[in-house]
Formats: sequence, C-alpha cells, structure tokens
Amino acid sequence: MEDTLLATLIPVLLRHRLVAEGELELLSVTPLAADGSTRRFVRIVKNAVPLCLAVMPASASAREMAEAAAAWQIGRHLQGRGVPVPDLLAREEESGLILFEDLGDTRLHDLVLATDFSDARDRGSLLAVYRQVIDQLAVMQIEGAAGFDERWCWDTPRYDRRLMVERESGYFLRSFWRDLLGMEIPAGVEGEFAAIAELAAAAPCDFFLHRDFQCRNIMIKDGLVRIIDYQGGRWGPLAYDLASLLIDPYAALPEECCSQLFRYYTDIMGNRLKTDVDVFRRHYALLALQRNLQIIGAFAFLSQVRGKTFFTCYIRPAVHQFHARLQEPLFAAMGRLRTMAEQALALVDDIRDIRISLQGGAAGGVKEGG
Repeated sequence: MEDTLLATLIPVLLRHRLVAEGELELLSVTPLAADGSTRRFVRIVKNAVPLCLAVMPASASAREMAEAAAAWQIGRHLQGRGVPVPDLLAREEESGLILFEDLGDTRLHDLVLATDFSDARDRGSLLAVYRQVIDQLAVMQIEGAAGFDERWCWDTPRYDRRLMVERESGYFLRSFWRDLLGMEIPAGVEGEFAAIAELAAAAPCDFFLHRDFQCRNIMIKDGLVRIIDYQGGRWGPLAYDLASLLIDPYAALPEECCSQLFRYYTDIMGNRLKTDVDVFRRHYALLALQRNLQIIGAFAFLSQVRGKTFFTCYIRPAVHQFHARLQEPLFAAMGRLRTMAEQALALVDDIRDIRISLQGGAAGGVKEGG
C-alpha cells in the first residue's frame, strides 16, 4: 500500500519542486489515522525527516471535492490574516490533493492527558497553553472574518437557527436518542429545541467560526499553537468556538479551569470589541448546549454507524454535561427537555459499556454527519 501511495505522490512532489529527481530513493510514506472524516492522510518523509502531509478526498464526489477546495481557499485566507494554520505547500485541483506543512504529532489533547490537575504547577502550565490557544482563537474569529468569502464554504455559509435544528438537536434526536438508545422522540421536545435555537440565533454571527475548535484540532509545534481542520469554517457567533474548547469531552477540563479561561477570553475580547459580558454569558450557555447536542449526536453516529469505537467512551460524559447544562435557570421552562435529559442520564449510566457490535476505532473530530 505504501509503495502505491508513494508512486502516486512522487509526480506531485516533483511537479511542485518539493523534492528533486535524485532524492526519490530517500522518500517514504506512512498512512495516518483519518480522524472522524473520510479523508485520507499520508505523512511523507525524506531521509527520516518529515517533509509534508498529503491530504486527499476519499472519492471524487462533488461534496468531497468541495471540502478539499474549502480547505485550500479558507486555509490561504486564514494564513494571510495571521491565523496559525499549517503552511499550504501545494494543491492538485483536479484530484483535490493538498500538501500541508507537517506539524508533528503533539496535539493539545496530549498535553491534557499528561497533566496532573491536582498539581498546581502542572495545571498552571496547561492553562498557559490554553491561554495561548484563546489568544489565537480571538485572532481567528476577528481577523478571519475580515475579507472572508462565504463562497469558499463547502457545507453552509452561516451558522444559523436552521442548522441548529437540523444538524445539532436533530442530530442528537436521530443518532443518539432514536438510533443508539432506541427511544421514541417525546412529543413537544422538538418545539423546545426550536425555542432554544431561536434564542441562540440572537447572538451576532459576523465572525469566523471554526465549528470544531477542540483539543484534537489544535497542534503544538515548537511550543506554539497551530490550528487544523478549519475547512468547515463559516460565519458564526463568538461563543460557539469558545464553548467547543471549554466543554470539550476529550479534555474534560475541571470547572474551575473553564471559569478561569472564560474570564480570560472575555477580558481579551473586551479590549478588542464592545462586549456586554452578561449578554455574552447568556449566548455562551445557549451555544454550549447546541454544541453539546452536536457532540452527542456525532459520537453516537461515528461509533454506531462508522464503527469508530474510539468515540464510545465519550458519550456518557457528554450526556452528563448535557444534563448539567439544563439545570441552569435559563432552561427552567424546558420541562420536556429536562425530563429527557434525566432519562438519557439513567440510560447511559445503566449501560455500563455501550456495546457497538462494529469494528473500527480511529480517533478524531466530531463534525461528521452534523
């Protein structure tokens, strides 16, 4: 397989002058885990030193080719605005192949897993990295919006109420509640979801939205933060990406850490934008719930349908977070939804091991299907 991949990639490397004819015998390739998407990832190495990363669509379908085009166009835009994305080295438009800078293997998630949160110094070191992440998030949200062209978007151009209902609460109901748990959708709960989406849609949406801004999509190279998997970018609200980072089930940050980072974000944004913190906090709560629904739907879909059992262990903590979020006074009127959350909590706790009788296990992002 590796020989076939290398034979496919050599003409591209030569055409874009990333290698010379005399260096071909020094090349080798290693396929990498494809995360939650269907794209293929290949590390290209020259003389035991990483040269670049090749990313290819799984097929030539219109949707996958559009995603590849978005990765190139949005990536070039973000890089031009000072957002720390990987260098884009070359593109083969006909095949959708893109050659990226190889950022190595260290994700923010790896730093989280290596942190002893009971040790103040260890925790402080991780929070310093998270503050750097938030600094770059602010750059991406504001600078990334300047000159952003929604025609680059391959999915939808804007995060809006319709997306929330169809691709977040709807995703939760279909993939988790109905397909994974085998439960009937309660009468009236879709109306409550629609009401929450209406409230969440009041947040200003003229910023750049990554929509999967979590610790597995943030690389650390030479001590600096780099952002990947941005091709789903579109117009959206500020609080969504912040919520994605802070409620991230992969990281499971302690509440005290989340509170500190929330304050850090509002402080730095207060220096750049006119922000009412109370209003922002309300938008954050609504959008964090929306993100939580999307996460649960994605984990259920990827584990059950795609057989990627890596995601299974994160379903229960994400459901606990969903239940806890609904205890906030903002959601006091959502009686049907609160009852549903109680049921979901009991069901996932009763299933000591959510058994997915499929094979798989690749790790990665949480956008698939939503």
